[in-house]
Amino acid sequence: MPDTEYYDLLEVSKSASQDEIKRAFRKQALKYHPDRNPGDKEAEQKFKQINEAYEVLKDEQKRAAYDHYGKAGLGGNPFDGGFGFSGGFADVFNDIFSEFMGGNAGGRASYSQRGSDLRYNLNISLEKAFTGCEEEIVIPTTETCEKCHGHGTKNGEKPAECPTCHGSGKVRRQQGGFFVFETVCPTCGGSGFAITDPCPECKGAGQRKINKKLKIKIKPGIETNMRIRVAGEGMAGIHGGENGDLYVGIVVEPHKLYERNGDDLYTAVPVSVSCAILGGSVEIPGIDGQKVEVKIPAGTQNDALIKVKGEGMHQYDSEKRGDLYVSVKVVIPTKLTSKQKELMEAFRDESKDEKTQPEIKGFFDKIADMFK
Repeated sequence: MPDTEYYDLLEVSKSASQDEIKRAFRKQALKYHPDRNPGDKEAEQKFKQINEAYEVLKDEQKRAAYDHYGKAGLGGNPFDGGFGFSGGFADVFNDIFSEFMGGNAGGRASYSQRGSDLRYNLNISLEKAFTGCEEEIVIPTTETCEKCHGHGTKNGEKPAECPTCHGSGKVRRQQGGFFVFETVCPTCGGSGFAITDPCPECKGAGQRKINKKLKIKIKPGIETNMRIRVAGEGMAGIHGGENGDLYVGIVVEPHKLYERNGDDLYTAVPVSVSCAILGGSVEIPGIDGQKVEVKIPAGTQNDALIKVKGEGMHQYDSEKRGDLYVSVKVVIPTKLTSKQKELMEAFRDESKDEKTQPEIKGFFDKIADMFK
């Protein structure tokens, strides 16, 4: 045969790249595999030849020797193990499956792994959200075992490679002669390493469970659903890997006086009829602990909204503040003294002048036609 026999079998040129050779091999192997051609001796022979060609051309040294000297340059048998049919097709699908699994199939499992992140919900008062604070929390987490330095072994050294998966952390099985399935190695649990003599302190885990106290700094103006990231305070890394992070989720508790909308605060204040009519002021406790004077203009109507500038929440991590909005609730007395009744009668007589209550006159003007 000419020296291009292997290239001809895969239907590629002598200048083909390794990727082109690999793709051609997959195509030809799938085409001639005996499972797809049961009882076809010619297809089986073709499959063996394709496998032989690929085993040579995928190896740069063997390919160079073949290009210069033909099969004679390969020293007779071009690769150890011969060109037998056994295992050839499994190698094809192992190669394909490797790419589907991110290129790590058949490789080694990563020894060091990053620890998991943790989430902790922290409830704080609206006052603490306004001023900012430092809160101490206790979180259940893990830390690296000091005795074995995280290796999980009694001697504190890196464990041996798993004999079942040979360090890959996965095992494969071929079913029906065509499909290849990959599962976590049952011996090492996917780590790729087998601990035969575990650390007595951590029982081979390489970590131990702890409750850790941490102080969390909360900036002024923080809101519900904001998260604070505390780097490196998550679960401990595995076998020397870096720790995960802690994410503290903030929940600002409801307030008995104020409702919050962003940086603004809202509240409702009851006032007397006389205050609403004549004007006046009321004092309420501010979110900063200082008294806030709310001025009620004369003639204020029920549910009127009065703005008090700069008495709201801090903007996040800033000295600037939002505003306070006060809803006026005019309280109508249900019990009057004799003197109060006398005064109210006089007030009613004086209120017959439509100029003092234009809203009432306007309403009845609108519905006058309904009485005709």
